[in-house]
Amino acid sequence: MVGVSLSPWWVCPCPRGGCVPAAPPPLAPRIRLPCSLPAPVGGGSSGGAGRARSGPGCFSRPLIVPAIAPGRAGGPGIAHPSRGCARSPAGRTAGEGGRTGRGRGRDRGRDRVVRPGGECGAAAPTCPAPCHRTGTRLPRVTAPGPACPVSPHRDGMDGAGPGPEEGEEREPGAVSERSFLESFTESREVAELIANLRGVFGELVTREMAVERFVGIMDKYQEQPHLLDHHLEGMMNSLLDIARDKGSPPPLVHLAFKFLYIITKVRGYKRFLPLFPHEVRDLQPVLDMLAEQNPRDSETWETRYMLLLWLSMICLIPFDLARFDGNLVSEGGKARQPTMDRILEIAKCYLVVSDKARDAAAVLVSKFIVRPDVRQSRMAEFLDWVLSMLSKSSSQTMEGTVIVNGMLQALAQLFKHGKREDCLPYAVTVLECLDKCKLSESNQMVLRKLGMKLVQRLGLTFVKPKVAKWRYQRGCRSLAANLQAQGAVVQNQKREAAAEADDDEEYDIPAEIENVVEQLLVGLKDKDTIVRWSAAKGIGRITGRLPKELADDVIGSLLDCFSFQETDNAWHGGCLALAELGRRGLLLPSRISDVVPVMLKALTYDEKRGACSVGSNVRDAACYVCWAFARAYEPAELIPFISHISSALVIAAVFDRDVNCRRAASAAFQENVGRQGTFPHGIDILTAADYFAVGNRVNCYLTISVYIAGFPEYTQPMIDHLVNMKINHWDSVIRELSTKALHNITPRAPEYMANVVLPRLLPLSVGSDLHTRHGAILACAEITHALCKLAQENNRSVTYYFSEKSLEGLKQIHQELCSRQLYRGLGGELMRPAVCTLIEKLSLSKMPFRGDPIIGGWQWLINDSLRHLTLVSSGARQHIKESAVSALAALCNEFYINEEGEADPALQDELVTQYVSELQNTEEMIRCGFSRALGALPRFLLKGRLQQVLEGLKKVTLISPEDVSFAESRRDALIAIAKVCQTVGVKGEGSREEFVCRDNVDEIYATLLNGVTDYTTDSRGDVGGWVREAAMTSLMEVTLLLVQNEAELINASMQIMCWLAQQSAEKIDKFRAHAGSVFLTLLHFDRPPVPHIPHRQELERIFPRSEKETLNWNAASEAFPRITQLLALPTYQYFVLLGLSVSVGGLTETTLRYSAQSLFDYMKKIQGDPSALESFCETLLKVFEDNLRNDRVSVPLLTMLDQLLANGCFDTFTEQENHPFPVKLFTLCKEEIKRSKDIRKLRSSIGVFCGLIQFQGDMREKVFFQLFLLLCHPFPIIRKTTASQVYEMLITYGDVVDPAIMDEVMAILSDTNWEAELPVVRERRNCLCDLLKVPKPQLVSKSSA
Repeated sequence: MVGVSLSPWWVCPCPRGGCVPAAPPPLAPRIRLPCSLPAPVGGGSSGGAGRARSGPGCFSRPLIVPAIAPGRAGGPGIAHPSRGCARSPAGRTAGEGGRTGRGRGRDRGRDRVVRPGGECGAAAPTCPAPCHRTGTRLPRVTAPGPACPVSPHRDGMDGAGPGPEEGEEREPGAVSERSFLESFTESREVAELIANLRGVFGELVTREMAVERFVGIMDKYQEQPHLLDHHLEGMMNSLLDIARDKGSPPPLVHLAFKFLYIITKVRGYKRFLPLFPHEVRDLQPVLDMLAEQNPRDSETWETRYMLLLWLSMICLIPFDLARFDGNLVSEGGKARQPTMDRILEIAKCYLVVSDKARDAAAVLVSKFIVRPDVRQSRMAEFLDWVLSMLSKSSSQTMEGTVIVNGMLQALAQLFKHGKREDCLPYAVTVLECLDKCKLSESNQMVLRKLGMKLVQRLGLTFVKPKVAKWRYQRGCRSLAANLQAQGAVVQNQKREAAAEADDDEEYDIPAEIENVVEQLLVGLKDKDTIVRWSAAKGIGRITGRLPKELADDVIGSLLDCFSFQETDNAWHGGCLALAELGRRGLLLPSRISDVVPVMLKALTYDEKRGACSVGSNVRDAACYVCWAFARAYEPAELIPFISHISSALVIAAVFDRDVNCRRAASAAFQENVGRQGTFPHGIDILTAADYFAVGNRVNCYLTISVYIAGFPEYTQPMIDHLVNMKINHWDSVIRELSTKALHNITPRAPEYMANVVLPRLLPLSVGSDLHTRHGAILACAEITHALCKLAQENNRSVTYYFSEKSLEGLKQIHQELCSRQLYRGLGGELMRPAVCTLIEKLSLSKMPFRGDPIIGGWQWLINDSLRHLTLVSSGARQHIKESAVSALAALCNEFYINEEGEADPALQDELVTQYVSELQNTEEMIRCGFSRALGALPRFLLKGRLQQVLEGLKKVTLISPEDVSFAESRRDALIAIAKVCQTVGVKGEGSREEFVCRDNVDEIYATLLNGVTDYTTDSRGDVGGWVREAAMTSLMEVTLLLVQNEAELINASMQIMCWLAQQSAEKIDKFRAHAGSVFLTLLHFDRPPVPHIPHRQELERIFPRSEKETLNWNAASEAFPRITQLLALPTYQYFVLLGLSVSVGGLTETTLRYSAQSLFDYMKKIQGDPSALESFCETLLKVFEDNLRNDRVSVPLLTMLDQLLANGCFDTFTEQENHPFPVKLFTLCKEEIKRSKDIRKLRSSIGVFCGLIQFQGDMREKVFFQLFLLLCHPFPIIRKTTASQVYEMLITYGDVVDPAIMDEVMAILSDTNWEAELPVVRERRNCLCDLLKVPKPQLVSKSSA
């Protein structure tokens, strides 16, 4: 390069330097480089054309501002800890100067740091970053200090979706898990990693380990990336030194740039960009490195990305690029390409690639093309190339999509950073080309979003970059002015000044603006949130530059989005746009009356589509509108609408179905309380309905709502919302919660409920819409019950609040539904439990219906519902059964008892006989229903019929070939037995027809203990587990009942604790935990203590009372070390070993590991105690013998025996010839596998046989014979497994074979293909028999057998 010195004369005034040259060289254009200094507080103008934020210099000492500070209008405001500065909402999105990315700049939970010199420091405006799911922005608040009465809120949003923007938080689920870092603590380790790159890049393993460690360190700072700022320059310089070193091999250079990209990913390229060296001497090396890159190499894209970013910084050097060219004729006589053309060619090349280098190329274009020398000679040509590429490419192909993406990014960046006067001549052409592309019809979300971004940039280019004088402003930007002057006076002065400015100013708005606004309005209805959000920001920015009349037209067109003919997308986009306009002061108070009704409708927007609904994003965005209005307007402007807005936000915060909407509404309510100060009882409500409280939906409906309804301003709106919007909701859970909420709120407004709500609900309860009918019936039931309870508490008649018409309407519900046959079909699945609930509540309310024919109709419905459980879907059966049983109990207690407390004999006989007879029905569900019904009968109906009922229920619990799979009926029968016992009570010497007494207690326990042994399995799995669980619960309930009344009825021979101990040692976590809980409940019950618990003292030592609640039986690591200690207690040994056999020999890794380890620890402990070991072996053999051919126990037992033998647990017996334990064990194993075809059992037995070879005596020959039989088993897998394990056995126990023949035996075992045909295998097997002098097994014909 001739004529240009390569030594830098100029350095950017960034943190590294600060000196500006005294005089630039001749002809050097004055180009101001972007500086890395912090932006001013509030950064960016509220209506700027997308300029990057810049500031006057570094800030001085930080100022700590409390969480609650005065607002801009002098009212209370809520602070947000936002990245060390307080920024205005307008400043965040003006020109989209803020960065979007994953988890940047979130300093939640600490005091906010505000630097002096910024705007509105104490007003503490929050950064309105959009919600993850809906794009809505809402405030985040620090945890309140001692003086703060407001509960801590976050952003009111949660859910999945695009990464949060700067200043935004992650979903609330991560709140409790995140930790705040104070500094970049790994800086030294990172420096060492970078310094060691030259030594590790050569080996793949070391290189990958270095990258993985570096990524792990950087990822920790995703949410607090500003902690890296002081170290960024040092890390960059170290890595760039590697890249600049001409001796660095390409893999090392790529590794250095990969590290740079990882840093950029965390901190963001905008913050990183100004730190790149941008001296003259860097230009040529960077261009040369880029020329050496392969744009299609997928392994080195990080290198290309970082080089393009570096070049985008270097190209801002303040020299005419022609000065770098010198003599363009090289030594070889060939012409060299000018530097300007080289850079432009590189940018064009990388704008059409599919990797991330395309994004960096767009940044390069935006920096390069706007240079004065490039703009004059290349801008028009470049735009022609971009538009031609756009017109030639189709977004329907993959290649076309990549090209269109790059072109749109380049144009968007160019129109963002270029001067308006430079871009304006080309704006019309670009807009026409963009219209022809029809991006709104593309199915690529990214292209539609980029198109929307470009359209708004073009719109901002068409209109002058001036702030609208007519906009509404609340208070001053200066905190001092707000504090010194009255807000109203300042506001009036501003309005007068604005009016004068409007009179003097003439607007010249290009016709293209109409097209731009129209496209943005269409973009508000796009199917993707990110596109709608971009369109909303564009509407806000452009409207801020329009005259007042045209801006009002835009708002009018925007309000058309809220027609009920529009989709939820249009409503959501419209809400986002309204919030943007309000936040920018572009929605004048005169329009509030038009906007508030729309906003209130959006807060309850919910449209059913198929099996679900849409609208949660609309409601979320409506909360954002409320939040924005709270910050935008003076309290006086919103006074007429306060009651409606406050009620709507409370309703959304408490009753919305989605947690993110409830939290958004809570945050918006809090912002209004802090900013407006006019919400009734705002602080009290916020204390109850804070961010965390509204996270639980049941808590919202049943607890928080009752508290808020205590404030008269909210009572009626909440009731009306539940009645009008929630009892007819598509989600049955919401309908049921709503009716329960109405029950709880009824005492707050009983007259309104009785005189207005109930008469409104009665017609709906027999209406045509299924969901409305279901909700109305439940609501009638709950409200009636609540009114009757209230009347009784006030010593009034139960009918005090009811008119004759209301009572008659309640009675007619069942008759009307029955006559219209609405109990049939799918609708009947909702109607039956609803009317059963109505029956229950009317019975509990003691309604004066005794003797009325309606009682018979209700009884028919209950019986019919139980009898037809088989006809309803499996999901509804349990609910219908429970509702019918509850209704039966309440109905009998209220209407079937006479004044003497007795039942009508005829009615009793009919009811009990009918129910007992149904217990033997061939349908399982009918047995279930009537079993539970018998368990719900009151004592006066069971009197004299107890034995009949118990006998009937006992028959249901028995397993027969016909009903072996009826596990649910057996479960319900066992539950019913316990309920019946609790109902009739205990009397030792009483009649067995009336009480649990000495004559029937043994029979009851036998039935319950029989249920503990139910291990039935079918296609659903271990269905017997349901029975065992119910049996254990019933055992506990009956035992505690006897203990508290007549403990002497409990027999020591029942062995309740032993059976529970067995269940506590089994493999399924759920049932083990239930058994352990019951075991400890009985052990530690002391009112009075349960008698006949064997080894009570030892048990209390193993299971201390203090650990009753904390011991986690679900965790195998906690349960098995305790339960194996029971093996030392003779009474429990058999049962615990039986349970352990299934666990140790099971398939679940965790259970197997901890149960086996606990068992081995016990075996190790008793090795020195021969009597304990003998006792254990006897018990083990008894377990085996009792469960012979019971595959549930025997198969895992064989596996357990294999492990015990392999771990040397019986080494003591190996010294004694023909010890009875191995002899008996061998016999049992041989018997177990006789004629078995179970591969798992056979493979487990092979291990046991191989383990038995260690015992001396005649055993060895028998074991060899048995193993050689298995070597010729019909199953090849068994033959192969046997050979493999015999080989390992001979290696382990080398003394069992003569060393002289060992090699030959081992060779036969290892070289033979044991999966070959049987005659071949048999021949090799016989060779082994000859070598080991074991009799050859002889084939036995079937006839002789």
